[in-house]
Amino acid sequence: MGIPLTCGLRHLALRVKDLRRSQAFYEGLFGMNVVWQPDPDNVYLSSGNDNLALHQLSAADVKSLQPPGPQFLDHLGFIMESPESVDRMFEGVEAQIEGYGGAIVKKPKQHRDESHSFYIADPDGNVIQILFEPTISQRLKD
Repeated sequence: MGIPLTCGLRHLALRVKDLRRSQAFYEGLFGMNVVWQPDPDNVYLSSGNDNLALHQLSAADVKSLQPPGPQFLDHLGFIMESPESVDRMFEGVEAQIEGYGGAIVKKPKQHRDESHSFYIADPDGNVIQILFEPTISQRLKD
């Protein structure tokens, strides 16, 4: 039996092809703010609860990337407080996402377990689920 996590998964780091474009995507669509930029190739963003590190790939690494296809990371997710907040987020994202280089992957859907979500892709093709999950969302309200 492992040691219980006390605060959850609050940090994620992504390697990106274009740091400025990815930074604009997460700032513009998710309201994240820069908390630290140690150099031109790294930026750390925060939503207040979560920290997202973006690391610029070198030009050589970008050239060697394979075409889009299966990858190890299936998706990452942001938890919302209600199904209605998921739908409101979708409306805002739908109106703006193309301008940030992203795309809608799946529109909002109610799932059998009473969760509610939609999926988008960031400029590098990382899939992001915007999710109301009854158990987790309720715990965050308490």
